[in-house]
Amino acid sequence: MQTIKSGHLSAEIDEHGAQLTHLVDTNANFDYIWNNDLWPKHAPILFPAIGRSNDDAYLINGKKYEMPQHGFAGDSDFEVVDKQADKVVFQLKANADTRKFYPFDFTLKVTFSLSETGLNVHFDVKNNGDEDLSYSLGYHPAFNVPIAGEGDFDDYRLAIEPAEKSLDTYEIVKTPNPYRSGKVTPLPNFSDGIVKLDHQMFEKGLLIIKNTGIKTVKLYSETDTSHSVTVNVADFDHVTLWTKEGANAPFLCIEPFNGLPDVHGDLVELADKEGNHHTGAGLTSSYNVQISVK
Repeated sequence: MQTIKSGHLSAEIDEHGAQLTHLVDTNANFDYIWNNDLWPKHAPILFPAIGRSNDDAYLINGKKYEMPQHGFAGDSDFEVVDKQADKVVFQLKANADTRKFYPFDFTLKVTFSLSETGLNVHFDVKNNGDEDLSYSLGYHPAFNVPIAGEGDFDDYRLAIEPAEKSLDTYEIVKTPNPYRSGKVTPLPNFSDGIVKLDHQMFEKGLLIIKNTGIKTVKLYSETDTSHSVTVNVADFDHVTLWTKEGANAPFLCIEPFNGLPDVHGDLVELADKEGNHHTGAGLTSSYNVQISVK
């Protein structure tokens, strides 16, 4: 476990999955990040797949490769390649285990930098091979709601900036696992840039919002707390909201996605997978998630 500190904030990141496990306000003695067996994860990294692929597999030039849900990065051990008091850098390079699922030469580098206002998570995807690298990349942090135990889940709101008149989400069908149907539906509980949270809106599962220009998503309560969490999602094509269905769970995931689960149906060629990003031979693509806390 790696610990970084800055001012009144402390963060812990596990080498297994390069997963953020705690983001603590040490002055007020509370954790922004979810820790409970009801959902035993905290902030997994999704790479090189997001969600489920049909038959938990995909094709490369017609050859079938298995791919676990959300890829393999979250279950891989990362190497620590740099460590400072307020920053730590993790790296995952292609190896025999990753090539069983994804026969490409890549380096995924994740840099966590802590300041007095929050945590910056920076991703570099490097293509070390001589052909196009097709992949999904997502971040899946779960935040305690209520924050610092102040108020109830239904007291909280999401402010989406810039404010949109309407937002669409991809319809999810469970067969029994969650796939996209190919249709879109309006984002529930949304009006004038504000989402009023309740557990009922998640009855059918995750809500993947098509990002039409969203820069930030702020989690807050107008009446119950002065604390808030703001996630900058500007580098990502989709923003997903999720909490555990049917559990009245006191957490909310705000997840920037570059990539999508499959539409339910046949296996898909990786090169043509909807929502995937592509990095050319010898190049590096970079993405940033800023988590500002108050």
